[in-house]
Amino acid sequence: LGEGNTGMREVAAAVEEGFAEGVLHQRPALVNLQCDIDHPTQSMADLLALEAHFGSLEALRGKKLAMTWAYSPSYGKPLSVPQGIIALMSRFGIEAIAIGNGTASRETEQFVRALPLPAGTIVAMVNESGASIYSASDVAREEFPDQDVTVRGAVSIGRRLMDPLAELVNLDPKSIGVGQYQHDVDQAALKQGLDDVVVSCVNGVGVELNTASKQLLAYVSGVGPSLAAKIVSWRDEHGAFPSRQALLKVPRLGPKAFEQCAGFLRVRDGEHPLDASAVHPESYQVVDRMARDLGCAVGDLLRDASLRERIRVEQYVTETTGLPTLRDILAELARPGRDPRREFEAFGFKEGVQKLEDLEPGMKLPGVVTNVTAFGAFVDIGVHQDGLVHVSQLADRFVKDPSEVVKVHQKVMVTVVEVDLPRKRIALSMRSNPEAGRAKESRTGPAAPRPPRPAAPAPAPARRPAPGAAGGGSGFNTAFADAFRKKH
Repeated sequence: LGEGNTGMREVAAAVEEGFAEGVLHQRPALVNLQCDIDHPTQSMADLLALEAHFGSLEALRGKKLAMTWAYSPSYGKPLSVPQGIIALMSRFGIEAIAIGNGTASRETEQFVRALPLPAGTIVAMVNESGASIYSASDVAREEFPDQDVTVRGAVSIGRRLMDPLAELVNLDPKSIGVGQYQHDVDQAALKQGLDDVVVSCVNGVGVELNTASKQLLAYVSGVGPSLAAKIVSWRDEHGAFPSRQALLKVPRLGPKAFEQCAGFLRVRDGEHPLDASAVHPESYQVVDRMARDLGCAVGDLLRDASLRERIRVEQYVTETTGLPTLRDILAELARPGRDPRREFEAFGFKEGVQKLEDLEPGMKLPGVVTNVTAFGAFVDIGVHQDGLVHVSQLADRFVKDPSEVVKVHQKVMVTVVEVDLPRKRIALSMRSNPEAGRAKESRTGPAAPRPPRPAAPAPAPARRPAPGAAGGGSGFNTAFADAFRKKH
């Protein structure tokens, strides 16, 4: 849309013209600001600002994108990124900026945080592992056929902030960069194991039927890639699904597949109040009975805790619906459609620490766990080189398995133990006092030499055995000798 200050005016004019002509009849779903810090032909950092109103991966499909580009002033082009960011955020009500944690990420973060952003704006560092692989994949080319790989990668980084699970299913799980010895094991078994984990995660969280991509739907139990494509095609042709029951209209999706997948799919504002919950359609009649017995509607049960407290689940036990299932249903009625994932927490690295040379032993720094192995955990502390917390430094107690203490993407506080600049290695610790032994020695001074051990007493002179005794005169030896003589 333009370059420099002139470009900012062109962006504004283009947006106004677009609204006037109906081309930009929707607010942009996201705004991509590619800032080339050192060279105009190579993007060194991607800034993605997301309009949180849309809220999910597939809600971006079909939305208009507004973009601006900025180049280095060393090439005679004024760098107007600050004006561009502020203007676009103000115009479109953007609430968050996602920054990939790759090249120049800390410099970009520092630059963005220094801007007079609107109050409450979230500036988040996002793990961009696999973003470049996605940008060159068939999935990305199908989704953004007219964009180059840099834009596709930037979109992926931004959508990871919006809904990480929905975006990461577009990648081969091996591309995420988690784990150890990935290339040294049976690849078929590895793929099956990783796919099983993804399926478990997707089904545990639940999938929004009317916005999910076919890649995400493919991981829902009972669906698979073929049915996922048919679901998306039916949705594109007929519009949003009004209910879970409408899934049965999809070609090749029969009762058995419906039975397997329906409980993991959600329909917001569906025909039945429970369509947005984890309650399976086959249990709707049980909830309907509960509501009838209380003289209220199902929606009232979802809103009124006092009504739910009056339910005696024991009286609804049947041959097909046991007590554990009924208790699960009651728990779901209290929080229908809840997301079991943790709430998003804004995270920031320590200001002023951006490269290895800024590190000093003893520094306490916030970090994010990027990988967990058998020998420890790798932690990103914002210096473009992950540090290692050895298994012996993970806690003040003995740790056998690092995964018992830390998880990937967990926020932790670490202490710098040692920095090896030539080899670019960082030793970190999560112990409360990693240098306890060394500190104690420095307080007390060098250890005093041990006093000499007293000389061992001189051995007593050996006594001559009594006549007839054998081997030192013990009673056993004497008796043994007497028995030997009698025998001979």
